[in-house]
Amino acid sequence: MSKIAINRLANANIYMDGGSLLGRAEEIDLPQVKHKMIEHKGLGMVGTAEFFSGVEKMECKIKWASLYPEVLLSVANPFKSVRLQVRSSLETYTGQGRVAETPVAVFMTATFKDFPLGSFKQHEAVSLESNLAVTHAKMEIGGLPIFELDVMENIYKVAGSDVLERYRINIGG
Repeated sequence: MSKIAINRLANANIYMDGGSLLGRAEEIDLPQVKHKMIEHKGLGMVGTAEFFSGVEKMECKIKWASLYPEVLLSVANPFKSVRLQVRSSLETYTGQGRVAETPVAVFMTATFKDFPLGSFKQHEAVSLESNLAVTHAKMEIGGLPIFELDVMENIYKVAGSDVLERYRINIGG
């Protein structure tokens, strides 16, 4: 039995509003959840502490492989959110080789912040990037909920447990 297990994650597919974008994107930078922290210092304290006060805006970036009219129709509308899904396969390796493959899924609700027309250079592929504002993000590994954050509904779940439930009750919403 091997003592070391190594997880490897490479490659993915993107879905937009349920449709596969297989091969249409070169890269996707998923949002980073950054907690806003507020300092607290007081008389008698030997130091300063920081406490959670919210979440900063979430952003996502997609680098496209080329122009795709069916994608551009969604990208062009700044008033319509899209449902994005990024799916991958997490491989686990030990001394015996690959011993497991686990699905990884990230779900997002996002709005395109810009409309890329491209950068053209002779003898080179067109370069296109889209930036998105993300209002909802959720990650599952092997069907297990890791986290879910919805800034429009004041929902923040970790391992399926709603850590803002009491907060919503306290503010009456």
